[in-house]
Amino acid sequence: MKFMKKTDIIIVSVILIISAIAYVSYHYVFNQKAAKAEIYYKSQLVQTVDLTAGVDKRFSIPQNQHVVFHVYKDGSICFEESNCPDKICIRAGKLHTIGESAACLPNSIVMKIVAKDKRSADDLDMVVG
Repeated sequence: MKFMKKTDIIIVSVILIISAIAYVSYHYVFNQKAAKAEIYYKSQLVQTVDLTAGVDKRFSIPQNQHVVFHVYKDGSICFEESNCPDKICIRAGKLHTIGESAACLPNSIVMKIVAKDKRSADDLDMVVG
């Protein structure tokens, strides 16, 4: 008894090729757009950060001074410090692509990357994965 048949290998190969093409085209299209980071505290937008400014800075929001963000010159942003117990927000790493998001749920803070210009119906709301 064979583990995989010839048709199984063909189907898996086609799925992998389609996935690779979708991944590359997504990153090619959405990495070219100017982005900004929106920081929400308890579902209220409290700060917007321009990621195309080319500055390197650390900051926190007035609502919670214990959570520190870091904006890098390359246009990415991350949670750098937090007083939450699990530190999942810090392990999310640098965000730079439109649609990415990270959250510090114990501190009720959500950060998401959105297009700098006006949003359209075709824009992504979130990237999962």
